[in-house]
Order: sequence, then structure tokens, then C-alpha cells
Amino acid sequence: MSDLPRRAVTRTAKLASLPLGVAGRATLGLGRRIGGRPAEIVAAELQQRTAQQLFKVLGELKGGAMKLGQALSVFEAALPEEVAGPYRSALTKLQDAAPPMPARTVHKALADNLGGDWRSLFEEFSEAPAAAASIGQVHRAVWHDGRTVAVKIQYPGAGDALISDLNQLGHVARFAGALIPGIDVKPLIAELKARVAEELDYQLEAEAQTAHAVEFDGDPDIFVPHVVHQTERVLITEWMDGKPLSQVIDKGSQEERDRAGHMLSRFLFSGPARTGMLHADSHPGNFRLLADGRLGVLDFGTVNRLPEGLPEPIGRAFRLALDGDAESVMQVLRTEGFVKPSIRLDAAEVLDYLLPFLEPADAEEFTFTRAWMREQGARVGDPRNPASALARQLNLPPSYLLIHRVTLSTIGVLCQLGATAPFREELATWLPGFAEEDFEAEEFDFSVEDVEGVEDAEEAEETDGIGNSGGAGGR
Repeated sequence: MSDLPRRAVTRTAKLASLPLGVAGRATLGLGRRIGGRPAEIVAAELQQRTAQQLFKVLGELKGGAMKLGQALSVFEAALPEEVAGPYRSALTKLQDAAPPMPARTVHKALADNLGGDWRSLFEEFSEAPAAAASIGQVHRAVWHDGRTVAVKIQYPGAGDALISDLNQLGHVARFAGALIPGIDVKPLIAELKARVAEELDYQLEAEAQTAHAVEFDGDPDIFVPHVVHQTERVLITEWMDGKPLSQVIDKGSQEERDRAGHMLSRFLFSGPARTGMLHADSHPGNFRLLADGRLGVLDFGTVNRLPEGLPEPIGRAFRLALDGDAESVMQVLRTEGFVKPSIRLDAAEVLDYLLPFLEPADAEEFTFTRAWMREQGARVGDPRNPASALARQLNLPPSYLLIHRVTLSTIGVLCQLGATAPFREELATWLPGFAEEDFEAEEFDFSVEDVEGVEDAEEAEETDGIGNSGGAGGR
């Protein structure tokens, strides 16, 4: 493979080949059907070839294209089973691997960042990459002090590639939406664009990973490797052995699935409370199930900084909804900006819309399944369903955008795992406002003046372009 394509015209042409390729294969399939081949066989072949092209193009481009592919891959559980099969393998590949950089490119990057004598820093260095991600490639090595380490090398030109991709990915937004109905790709792309600078900054990533490694050091359930060394485009951390979550999804035992799902949810909710940060890249390639049962966590390039933890109104709204208090739920949604001042909704209908999503929080144990996720996706994705019309009237405030995306993608992974665990217990432990004692201690005095004050502030923000990113249920 050649070096990471950097010129916008080259990358745009590759991205454009996705929908064009689909159209071409559809025409070929029509010819085959006319020629007498059974329609279902032709359709299956077209789906498989489309999936292969998706992996080939997004994987080769890396950058924002592969980042989008990884983000979409966690939602394959929402696809109808007859459609999901051909895409599952290709999308899952994007979670863990991509075509590698040439050795000459790796050596030059290491020399530029670690010095011409970079080999002297290692007792051993594996030329073959152990993993490849959207903006970096990982090699296994032995540091000069004897520690086995992971060496993440940023692709040369990754910044330019990311910006180019995220400016051009609108060309495939409709194509991606066709793969996974109900997923609005445009807000996802807008969010990725806002995170470009942060993800390219290995100093920020090192700081975030160090904070987590220190906080979870010795934790019986979560493991985060410590940072060993860092430069502008090279990040060296302790090596972590373990079974990738994609393998657990593919062929793990039920015990492994349940354990991985339980610890993933624990990390999602406990991380902000313990570190003031939310790990915001929750695709399976970033997690490992260790031999001792701990969940290992990788890649802190994208985090949502929440110094006070997850917002208390989330937990409060959950509790109010489960208690059936529709009016109070509506007041919280309006105060937080999920319902715009100009929108008039029936509180009971909003509660009916929300409660199916809250099923995992309403049972001592809950089993996430692909069927459950498909059911939720169908509710909000089918325009004939009243829930779909209601979802389109809800707003997603900018401050909740990343939290919402992480939660949805984590649910996607839990459904891929088919995990059963006491998720309600994790919410009660870590989500502010959800536990009954927290709820009972709160005083909820929503005066008309308070709500109107919030609505006035919202009206001033309505033209910011972000707050109008679509219904909360449509993501």
C-alpha cells in the first residue's frame, strides 16, 4: 500500500467511489436478475461486495473516513438480520485493523520524533504493526528498561487527511444512512470535525490516559496502561495483552460476554465520576477482556471533559421517568434544552417515547440484544411510527452531544455482546441524581419564571447551528 493519501482530490475521488460503486453493482445486479438468476442470491452478493468496498475504501483512507466507519460499526446491531450479515464482518474489521503503513514511513516517523538513533531506545521493535486505527498505527516493542510497550505512531499527514475527509464525507452520508436507517450521520461528522485538533494532540491524549491510569491503578475491574513516553506524533504506553472485544463479540462465551458488558457499563458511568472525563471512543477495538477478568481500556485521544461528572439532570430525568412523573420529566427536558421553547409536546406521549429506552434501568438485570436494539431503531426510524415524529421534535443540546453519542455507541456494543448484567446497579452507584436517596433529597421547584428564563436563553442560541442537530432519538 502507498503512503496515506493526503491530497483532497485523491481522497475525495476514493470517497466518491462508495456511492458510485453501489450504483454500478446495482445495475449489474439488475442485469443478472434479468438473466435469470434468483433475486435473493443476487442481492446477497451485492451486499457482500458493497461491504467489501466499504472496508477497502475507508480502511485505506484511514483518517476521518475510517473514523466514520468505526463509529458506524457499533450500530450494526440495529440492522435487520437479513441485511446485517454481509456488512457485519466488513464493518467489524474497521474496529481493529486497516492496511498498514510501509516500513519506510514508520522508520521516518520514529526518526523525526525520537531521533535518528531511535532504535537504541528499544531492546526490541516489531516491524509488523500490531494494530491500526484511524490516525495511528501501533507496534509492539520492548523499551530500554525491559518493559513491553505499545508504540503508537501517527500517520504522516493525518491532520490534513482528517480535515479533507470530514469536509468531503457528506458525499457518503446518504450511503451510510441507507446502511443503518435511523442514524443521522451529519451531526456525527460535525462532532468529529470539532474533535480533530484534540485527537491529533498526543500530549492531550497522554494526559488523559495518565489520569485514568493513576485513578484505576489497582482497580479490580478496570485496567488502563500507563504512559511510558510521548512526543508530538508518537505515544508509547505499557503493553496490554487480552482478548479484543471484537473477538468476544464474535466467539466469546456467555460468561465472557456478560463480564465484558458489565465492566464496559461500569467504566462508562464511573469514569466521569472518578476522573472528570468520559472516554468518548467506545468501539470494540479500544477494549480488551484480560485473563483476570478486568476490562482493559485503550485510546484516550477523544474524551469529554466533565469536571463535575455526568450531568445530574440525566439521572434525575431517568428516575422521574421510571416513577411515571411525566410532567416533571418534561420540565427537566425543557430546562436542559431537549425541548425547544417553540415546541409543544404532550408530556405523557414523551414519557411513553422514553420508557422503552429506559428498560435496562428498570430491572435488576437486563439482557441487551440485537433484537431489542432493532426494535428501538425501528420505533424512531420508521416515519409511520408516531415515536419517529416525536423524536424529530426533540433537540440535542451541544453540551449533551458527545454524552449521547457515547451512550448510544456503548449500547450498540452491549447489544453486539448480548450481555446480561445489573446495569441498574451501576446507574445507582455512579449516575448523579438516579439513586433513590439522591432523588428523595432533591427539592424540585420549577417555577414558571425559571422555565421562561431558560427558554429566553435557548432562543438566543437557536441560530448556533449545533443545537439544531436533529432529534435526540434520531441519532
